Amino acid sequence: MKRFTLKNLFTRSSAGNTLKERRRYPRPIGGYDFTILIVDDSRTVVTAFTRVLRQAGFKTLAATNGLEGVAMAKAHLPNLILMDVVMPGLNGFQATRQIRKNESTSHIPIIIVSGEQQATEQFWGRRVGANDFMTKPVNRGQFFEKIFTTLKQKTDA
Repeated sequence: MKRFTLKNLFTRSSAGNTLKERRRYPRPIGGYDFTILIVDDSRTVVTAFTRVLRQAGFKTLAATNGLEGVAMAKAHLPNLILMDVVMPGLNGFQATRQIRKNESTSHIPIIIVSGEQQATEQFWGRRVGANDFMTKPVNRGQFFEKIFTTLKQKTDA
């Protein structure tokens, strides 16, 4: 499997897009009032997601494993969680299940972000309570589209 780096974590849909065309949601001046928890054991992925999300105006938190992610979700109650699957100790499916079973965190939307494209991972992700699924490397446009769609569903509910 190809190693993830900051350069190849995000793919671009087409190189010819202008900034105006690429950005569907204009950035608010003071940033978004949303906090996103990134749960991934890869420092590269956490750094890349944090950088891209903060540049877009989001607040971010990071956890390096599932157990830490569950604890941070309980402590900070983020608006959205980006959850990796393969992590040491508590994996992403187990962490998602624990977040869903806890009354104080069960409402938080979770997007599974995995390096695997297998249908079984998507099936189990949905089964344990994930709202959506993305595969790495992540297309920047689809990344933000899923985030905004998931956050909109949460605020509409």
